[in-house]
Amino acid sequence: MANIQKRPNGKWRARYRDLDGKEHARHFDRKIDAQRWIDEVTASLVTGQYVDPRSAKKPFKEYAEEWRAIQPHRPSTAKAVAQHLRCYVYPAWEKRALGAIKPGDVQSWVTSLTTTHGLAASTSRTVFNTVNAVFRAAVRDRMIPHNPCAEAKLPSVPRKKIVPLAVEQVRTLSEEIPARYKGLVLLGAATGLRPGELFGLQLRHVDLPHATVSVEQQVQQTAKHGVYVCPPKTARSHRTVPLPRMAVDAMKAHLRDFPADGPEGWIFTAPQGGPVVYTHFMDGSWRPACAKADIPKGTGPHALRHHYASLLIKHGESVKTVSERLGHTNAAMTLNIYTHLWPDSEERTRAAVDKAYAYQSADAQPPVDEAA
Repeated sequence: MANIQKRPNGKWRARYRDLDGKEHARHFDRKIDAQRWIDEVTASLVTGQYVDPRSAKKPFKEYAEEWRAIQPHRPSTAKAVAQHLRCYVYPAWEKRALGAIKPGDVQSWVTSLTTTHGLAASTSRTVFNTVNAVFRAAVRDRMIPHNPCAEAKLPSVPRKKIVPLAVEQVRTLSEEIPARYKGLVLLGAATGLRPGELFGLQLRHVDLPHATVSVEQQVQQTAKHGVYVCPPKTARSHRTVPLPRMAVDAMKAHLRDFPADGPEGWIFTAPQGGPVVYTHFMDGSWRPACAKADIPKGTGPHALRHHYASLLIKHGESVKTVSERLGHTNAAMTLNIYTHLWPDSEERTRAAVDKAYAYQSADAQPPVDEAA
């Protein structure tokens, strides 16, 4: 129900009742402006896009905490989101109303992440994604009509070319790392599994007679150096990867020396038993082994995944196959990371056209027998 009335002071009062029956009113100098406002509100009510003006007044922090409490985040993600909001967002917008934060405010804040807080471009983008998720939820909940993050310009992230480990480096690393993790290094290099996927392997996931390994779960670390089992990173991460002979031999040797406790037993375990804790593995085994193997400082277990991808690419596997083996969301992600590893195609494209036209250069023509 909406109406427009002229007030004794000459102003035009436009009134309507929202979905809860509460009356809202605004005053205008011109009747046409009042009518335009009523038409917009009526249209939003009919189309389901109505936003209660009171909703936009809720403080950003209050809504963000409500949003955070209902997200199905994994512990590591939940910890990161809480840190992003506490350290970089609430100091700027803790008491600001949702509807009072404009695109210009967002752009100024994004710029400050690098100029004031000194965050790397990639980290700034990650923090921005958290804020963007909050505002997207606010739009879905009809708290605000538009997302102020929609057209924000983000800092560009310099693309780093991955330099994969060489075969000899992997071999040396597998010899230098403690014996209980030699199989982990070789399996990671032969399958491209993520570190958490390697830690999450149980005996039931490895089929040595058929030379395959199934990725069905991963092990991640909690804030207090504990672990929890969760699904793989994405839906495409659920996959079955073929095992080359060297991986089968490595697994047989590992299970002979470190037997798993039945089908549900962990293949790789911490020295004291139980699943591997990432930070303990890095500090006690991986980093010391890398130092002994003369592998650059800062190289993590993910390097085994890059090594595997480089081997597939070197031996002519397609982007689709590499993407499937790695469990990437799509082939575009694979190309974005490894495009520089694919061999240069200039000569192949030249040869393809020349072959189609059966072209032969003048220099390559057989000599003409003048006597003939």
